[in-house]
Amino acid sequence: MAPHHEAAAAAVEFGPSRDPESPKYGNFDVEEALIEWEALLTGRSFDELVSAGEPEPVADSDGEGPFVLALSEALQDALAGADRARLDEVGGLWIEERAADGEEFDVEITAEILDGLATLARDAIGRGRRVYCWTA
Repeated sequence: MAPHHEAAAAAVEFGPSRDPESPKYGNFDVEEALIEWEALLTGRSFDELVSAGEPEPVADSDGEGPFVLALSEALQDALAGADRARLDEVGGLWIEERAADGEEFDVEITAEILDGLATLARDAIGRGRRVYCWTA
């Protein structure tokens, strides 16, 4: 979570490890997941979101190392407004999509990720901030 892109970009080299509010998850394609979650939550198509440049890259370290992505305001708002039932529905649909591509995700971990992002989105909106994703 950061007040603007420049502040989020500053984390590209060291990551969010200095921020205790940052949830940490690993081992999946976060860019693709953010697009898929936004498509499921907002009804926009995967291709439409890719064409729109979502998720927005904020910083990378020469294309070889870590990078920072901004969750779109639409995704952030959708996550913040989603109740537990909606998050569970989206998680189930996402697990099905990933399974069609041969990937397996645990229901509980998926729920934890989406719930964590929704909580972070609500907090960010309440504080006038945006949610970002750092990945290496």
